[in-house]
Amino acid sequence: MSAPRSRHVLDNPALASLTGPHARFAERRGRVLRYQVDVSPWLALPDEPEERDWADLAALAGPHAEIPLPGFRGEVPRDWEVTARVEGVQFVDDGLAAAPDAEAVRLGPADVPEMLGLVARTQPGPFLPRTVELGTYLGIRRDGALVAMAGERLHPPGWTEISAVCTDPAFRGEGLATRLILAVAHGIRERGETPFLHTSARNTTAIRLYESLGFRLRRRTAFLAARAPRRPADDRAAVPVP
Repeated sequence: MSAPRSRHVLDNPALASLTGPHARFAERRGRVLRYQVDVSPWLALPDEPEERDWADLAALAGPHAEIPLPGFRGEVPRDWEVTARVEGVQFVDDGLAAAPDAEAVRLGPADVPEMLGLVARTQPGPFLPRTVELGTYLGIRRDGALVAMAGERLHPPGWTEISAVCTDPAFRGEGLATRLILAVAHGIRERGETPFLHTSARNTTAIRLYESLGFRLRRRTAFLAARAPRRPADDRAAVPVP
């Protein structure tokens, strides 16, 4: 039998976050963890989930629930239905010119309605009523209205993910997203941590921006969703996700 492969903390960043700096947001059943449902849809399976882990996941989410499995590249049980798959990429800081931004303001719970509105207009990815609690969120306002933001999401030890990068369509082309990414990265670096981020492999515009800023592709990943079985099945054999 070959020795188990050594894994990097960013190979399962949600697990590293929920068992580390974000433990206060964790809900657990057995070895399965997830963020509280109004904080983030990310959940964490063990590196090599077993039959009981999938049963715990189904029990945690509820029968026949559709469950997001971001970053999961293993096998799903035969009685689970894969309902969505988006190829993704993970980038890490490899020389960002991180710097604070004089126009960027710290966003907090009072700003959440505006943040949710901006997310609805721009669709950068999941952002829920308590996502703002995961870390520092910065925004830029014009005439008092929030027109761009970026912030922190997953927090494996020594790393912080930059997420929710978005700009109102009326203000695109002004470099606001770049400024906010670099400002959020500056705060991460000031804590002695390293920025990283995820995006869709098809989002070539974002990928070009990240590479131009000094991010380096670390690994390819996937963002899955799968539906739990209505009831436990006798055959729990796993099949690869294509």
